[in-house]
Amino acid sequence: MTAAAPVARAAAGTGVAPEGSATGLRAPEARGVTTVAPRVVRRIAAQAAGEVPGVGGPVQVKAVVRGDHALLDAEVPIRYPEPVRRVTDGCRAHLTARVGELTGLRVARVEILVPVLVGDAAPVGGRVS
Repeated sequence: MTAAAPVARAAAGTGVAPEGSATGLRAPEARGVTTVAPRVVRRIAAQAAGEVPGVGGPVQVKAVVRGDHALLDAEVPIRYPEPVRRVTDGCRAHLTARVGELTGLRVARVEILVPVLVGDAAPVGGRVS
């Protein structure tokens, strides 16, 4: 098969490549729109928050998607004695980067609530008097 064969098939209407296209893709304005559901953004954000050092358990996220922007509200438990500000700032930056990278959305706002500081498990055995 020669290099001209795909163009010939496109000209014949088989849909392999649009006329005159070297890549076989339609022009960006003719491709349509990709929609990312808030549920997907929530799951990606919750997973990403768990990747941040100092996060002490499962993270709950609410997401609102408006056009190409996402707004996130996250409840992030933090391990004690980690510095709360450092962990929340790191979490905010990581959520913004990862959600943007994986969804193509611009994260316009990340609100973080710290519902609990998580300490080490209580010692096993005997009572403390």
